[in-house]
Amino acid sequence: MTNLTQTQVRERIEKNLASRHRTEKLFRGLGIASIAFGVLAVVILFSDIIGKGSGAFMQASIQLEVHYDTEVLGIDQVDDESLTWANFSGVIRQALRERFPSVTGRSDKRELYTLVSSGAPFTLRDRLAENPELLGKSEVVWFAADDDVDTFIKSLKDSKEGFRGRTSDQKAGWIEQLLETGELKKRFNTIFFTNGDSREPEQAGIRAALMGSLFTLLVTLALSFPIGVAAAIYLEEYAPKNRWTDLIEVNINNLAAVPSIVFGLLGLAIFINFFELPRSAPLVGGLVLTLMTLPTIIISSRAALKAVPPSIREAAMGMGASRMQVVFHHVLPLAMPGMLTGAIIGMAQALGETAPLLMIGMVAFIVDVPGGVTDPATVLPVQIFLWADSPERAFVERTSAAIMVLLSVLILMNASAVMLRKKLERRW
Repeated sequence: MTNLTQTQVRERIEKNLASRHRTEKLFRGLGIASIAFGVLAVVILFSDIIGKGSGAFMQASIQLEVHYDTEVLGIDQVDDESLTWANFSGVIRQALRERFPSVTGRSDKRELYTLVSSGAPFTLRDRLAENPELLGKSEVVWFAADDDVDTFIKSLKDSKEGFRGRTSDQKAGWIEQLLETGELKKRFNTIFFTNGDSREPEQAGIRAALMGSLFTLLVTLALSFPIGVAAAIYLEEYAPKNRWTDLIEVNINNLAAVPSIVFGLLGLAIFINFFELPRSAPLVGGLVLTLMTLPTIIISSRAALKAVPPSIREAAMGMGASRMQVVFHHVLPLAMPGMLTGAIIGMAQALGETAPLLMIGMVAFIVDVPGGVTDPATVLPVQIFLWADSPERAFVERTSAAIMVLLSVLILMNASAVMLRKKLERRW
């Protein structure tokens, strides 16, 4: 009877163990499947973005021999006033007519002139301003092609069948002629990194948005880091433990979970409506993002201060150091790596924000590159938002390319935070 009972117990134990092992395998399989699904989603996302945006780093360019004819330009000397009123469009049209002498009809000429970008005259103006001796002479110049031409040649396959869109058969024939002679090529798109926004896709760039993001982050860092560190030091090292400090801690933790658009509404009400600061300025954007990133920096700074062993404080006090000397000479230097890591993560979060900046007017169409924190500006996420809403097909490439740049900066900032922590952290 006893042997039978032991056997039954053993069978029950083995059955339970088998069930537990199956459950563990199932849980492990679900975990692996979740990770695989997440990795697959990231790969698909990055593949789609890179596939759509990589073409924006190359721009179709047309080679033309232009003659700086004084009669066509309507000027006889090179100065600022003359360059402002000079007929550079006429010079480019003359070069196109000379390249395609068979085009004689008025409507055909109008279509021929659309081969090059509408910003081509500005290219000639800058070229002549840098080299005044070219007046009256000829040279070969590469011009950015129109966005329809750029989209067409990027979609060409081996069968020579590409996305036509608004490109007629006649215009496609001209494009093929230029491709065969090497006068139409895809070159590195420097315009994308040197220009501001534009209604024309081939002239649109991210420089203004990048500078706006830089100025906004500088204002955010200059305000949020010292204020956040000071608040963390007070709460962790000086503040008494009572209901008021508990209330402050709860509110700080709650503020970290508040939707970012609420901070945008707060900035609109206080900084713009009450203090009457300029709209669409990095100064206001930095103030709003400071309010948003302060909870993150305070929480990470307090965690870094808590990670410093109490023995450091006790040893310093035992040597006769004051409370301030203990904090600033011993505790703060040891906690600084964690604080810097939290600040970098907070800045990365601020760099990717869009909603609060839309509320304070940083959704404006900005062409000029801002020169300071009070100049009108936009930021890179808002620029992506504007391009994504554009009906032009060529803006799809620009949108994805701008996302690639933004993701690269975010990855760089997060990687620097990880490297900084590994390099400076100390194990106790």
